[in-house]
Amino acid sequence: MNILQLTAMVWCGSLLAGFVGALTGLGGGVILTPLLTLLFGIDIRYAIGAALVSVIATSSGAAAAYVREGFSNIRIGMLLEIATTVGAVVGASMALRLPTTAIAIIFGVVLLYSAYVSTRIDHTKEVQGEPDRLTRFFNLDSSFPTPEGARSYRVHNVGGGFGVMLGAGVLSGLLGIGAGAMKVIAMDQVMRIPFKVSTTTSNFMIGVTAAASAGVYLVRGYIDPGLAFPVMLGVLLGSMLGARVLPAAKTRLLRKVFAVVIAALAAEMIVQAVRGKF
Repeated sequence: MNILQLTAMVWCGSLLAGFVGALTGLGGGVILTPLLTLLFGIDIRYAIGAALVSVIATSSGAAAAYVREGFSNIRIGMLLEIATTVGAVVGASMALRLPTTAIAIIFGVVLLYSAYVSTRIDHTKEVQGEPDRLTRFFNLDSSFPTPEGARSYRVHNVGGGFGVMLGAGVLSGLLGIGAGAMKVIAMDQVMRIPFKVSTTTSNFMIGVTAAASAGVYLVRGYIDPGLAFPVMLGVLLGSMLGARVLPAAKTRLLRKVFAVVIAALAAEMIVQAVRGKF
């Protein structure tokens, strides 16, 4: 395989990753890191560096469309980004000191848990009660468009969501995934925000989180422009396509895609790490 063929294959894989990332709020990095390491044999730290760049591209491509269409909750995103940015710097520093096998196993375990939790969330019941004081103080309640018109929702447990987001930021820097999976779970399960709002707000947030982590990798020389460039272009286009599909997509299908994709990749990452392939 020559360099042009490799670049074309990386671009195609990145296109798919960006499409799925935009639909599920994963940010593409959760698919790209296993793709680059398992399929193309790229060192996991360089793969994480390229994935972080792609996460920034995903956020830029999808977030603008989601904000314009009224899905993303900007107030929630700006508040929770404080926690994820701090965690991202901590996680990136940890990643440069841990062995690659440990990083791969942590990656797989986190994704398996994310897949499990996403299938256990039940939104058939509406959450009742008054919003907490932080919700009222920051005016976080909002609405999002549906075929039947705007649907209002109430935000709960802001403190708990903030704490989970801190951990999500650490995982972003450590694994180069933008922490989209954990962000969706934090907003979807802990704060009880509708799933489409969770995924779109996650896409709005992941760019800033990834930028904080990418700075650490850039200083250490783990961002290769020759790898990051096709990855970024593929993910950007894929995320824009995903943003167009999301409004018409069904939440139940999104959950199945979310769980199946990351569970399969997680299992493969753990198996290869145990075999000493990293």
